Amino acid sequence: MSIWNEKCIISPSLICLDMCNLEQQARVVKQCGVKMLHVDILDGHFSPSMPLGLDTVRQLRARTDLAFDCHVMVTAQDYFVDELLDIGVQQIVFHGETQPHVDGMLNRIHARGVRAGVALKPATPLSALDYVLEKCDTVLLMLINPGYAFVKGEKQVTYADRKIRELREMIDRRGLDTKIELDGRISPKNIEDWGGGAADIFVTGSTCLSRDDLPGSFDRLWALRDRVLNATEEAK
Repeated sequence: MSIWNEKCIISPSLICLDMCNLEQQARVVKQCGVKMLHVDILDGHFSPSMPLGLDTVRQLRARTDLAFDCHVMVTAQDYFVDELLDIGVQQIVFHGETQPHVDGMLNRIHARGVRAGVALKPATPLSALDYVLEKCDTVLLMLINPGYAFVKGEKQVTYADRKIRELREMIDRRGLDTKIELDGRISPKNIEDWGGGAADIFVTGSTCLSRDDLPGSFDRLWALRDRVLNATEEAK
């Protein structure tokens, strides 16, 4: 079964792994049962950090068959999207706030046979999706402001639950299969609260994963996922 058809998908963030040993880390997470990596592409402008370069992504693509779930957090998107399409990634989600032609960019990515979607910063209203939701394979909701994960006092926005559930209702009302992806200090409690159907993909980082014990971290995540999905089935 395709990873995209699964429920409560865990997508570990590449930049939260050991950046000096990414090939080895990719092997470890695959051995732990992971099928997809979340790849953040930042330009230092839209988001004030730049931890990962395109050449690194290109080299890693040649060394692993894990699906690449790419989140493009940049001001000028064309170059980055074209490079990722050439690299051979499985999904590209770009920010609606910096894309003047959202519909056109979705078409551009789909034309290459790649899943496409829109990402929204915390305060961007869901109305921005009104006329393109049908074309989105995924909508990524940021629960913290992009690039500020290093700010110790930065917490998930208080309106996260309302936004997630309103998007779920919007998707279900239109009868779509659009996935909801959550990014930004995702915790085990978040997976427990929203993994039963409110959201589909969880970008996991340092709040869920320990670089020193990835097998143990994923054992705990898989056990949590099983509990959430079993409880959802029992509640039907």
